[in-house]
Amino acid sequence: MTEKEIRAILGANLKKYRNYRNFTQEELAEKLDISIPFLSDIENSRKWISPATLVKLAAVLNIEPHKLLEPEQPLTPAMMITLDKWSNEVVDAVSETVKNIKEYYIAQGK
Repeated sequence: MTEKEIRAILGANLKKYRNYRNFTQEELAEKLDISIPFLSDIENSRKWISPATLVKLAAVLNIEPHKLLEPEQPLTPAMMITLDKWSNEVVDAVSETVKNIKEYYIAQGK
């Protein structure tokens, strides 16, 4: 794995965990005492961070530092089958619920 690939992983994970914690770039930059443009450069794989910043970043995001460097795991075929089945079941359940609500309001004369 190249340094560029590692920076891309770090940037993607940083953005994912920042959004998960509902931090804006401005809020996170302030907590880390870094500039917003520098944070943006990290998220966009243009800049690298020191180990100390990595540890501080993980602490602010309430995760282990290694989580910021772990690549996304691709979905296995079994996972894809499960997701497809689940999504079809959800669509069917929502359709049935909407149908029932519609019938209820028709029966109420509304």
